[in-house]
Amino acid sequence: MPEAESIAPDHARATPWLSIVGIGEDGAAGLSPLARSLIEEAEVVFGGRRHLALAGDLVRGVASPWPSPFEDGVRAVLELRGRRVCVLASGDPFLHGVGTVLARHAAAEEMRVIPAPSAFSLAAARLGWALPEVICLSLHGKALDLLRPHLHSGRRILALTSDADGPAAVARLMTGAGFGGSRLHVLEALGGARERMRSVAAASFDLDGVDALNLVGIEVAAGPESRIIALTSGLPDSLYEHDGQLTKREIRAVTLSALAPRRGELLWDIGAGAGSIGIEWMLADPSLRAVAVEQNPDRAARVRRNASTLGVPELVVVEGAAPAALAGLPQPDAIFIGGGASDAGVLDAAAEALRVGGRLVVNAVTLETEALLLARHAALGGELIRLAVARAAPVAGMIGWRPAMPVTQWSWLKP
Repeated sequence: MPEAESIAPDHARATPWLSIVGIGEDGAAGLSPLARSLIEEAEVVFGGRRHLALAGDLVRGVASPWPSPFEDGVRAVLELRGRRVCVLASGDPFLHGVGTVLARHAAAEEMRVIPAPSAFSLAAARLGWALPEVICLSLHGKALDLLRPHLHSGRRILALTSDADGPAAVARLMTGAGFGGSRLHVLEALGGARERMRSVAAASFDLDGVDALNLVGIEVAAGPESRIIALTSGLPDSLYEHDGQLTKREIRAVTLSALAPRRGELLWDIGAGAGSIGIEWMLADPSLRAVAVEQNPDRAARVRRNASTLGVPELVVVEGAAPAALAGLPQPDAIFIGGGASDAGVLDAAAEALRVGGRLVVNAVTLETEALLLARHAALGGELIRLAVARAAPVAGMIGWRPAMPVTQWSWLKP
């Protein structure tokens, strides 16, 4: 039987019609002859107003400023498929750039991409930092809290900000988290005539007149009061704001191990309490996502605050009671139930929603919930363990063991 021929869209085999050209602050002077010719020969040239101005007289076709919202520009480019189209981008189009978006809609064979040095590359060159050893973050249009998991003494970070106020905001966040002794290098308008670099300690940040186009190089220095987010699950309970409804440190570490996060997966944390399981799931890898379901409005607000202060502000919080609150949520790869497990309907809904091969982990502290888990284990299999932790505490002027409530944990892999 002949081998089946792979089928691809017709446009995937077409001659490249779309050029994506990275342009720096040095404008046309910094472009290669090939990049210049792609701009000159294009019937339509898309780009931000700054990009079009930098290209100057090279644009001979129709200059089309990128519209808002951003998606309208992508749609406008794709509507011209088959014509000679050029899109101008800042630096490397595939590093936090428009190229990554267009590549979702156009095959590589349709595109010719000419990158320029990225702001990260230019900053590393100015500072003499080895890029593989540096954390590169884009904070453009994003929450600055994304910095927090990376604040470890000795670490170097390059952070692209949104505007002229960005470096000062970074300095305030770091000082508030106990990293005021860190050195900040503010690099402005890299690669152009306005390029400038100034350095200052985070706690004494006093730079003014910062260019809107900037990147901050950070040399992290921790102090005695620094809020360091460890590179492991089972963070100290003291890092969380809570009202007692918190999966405790040791139990949390075992629970995350049972949930076994894998790249790109989505977790539902049902009965989130303080949000610790969803937060530490997301801290395990930047690709991980989580939805925290919590019916108590005060606790839901607390989950949001904990997510921000622990560096995962993109945690999704859904206010409502399961199982009704689960309707319409994207299908999860793993589910944790720490609150609400006493309702058999929640267990049923969770098992039904979970994708094949997904993991369900349920913790119980009451006899009633434990009975439910024993029944599920008997019916469905999985793993059943009991966790008991005791902490040393003062007893009549001496030290003794004070046991915490034991936890029964059922883990199940959906067949």
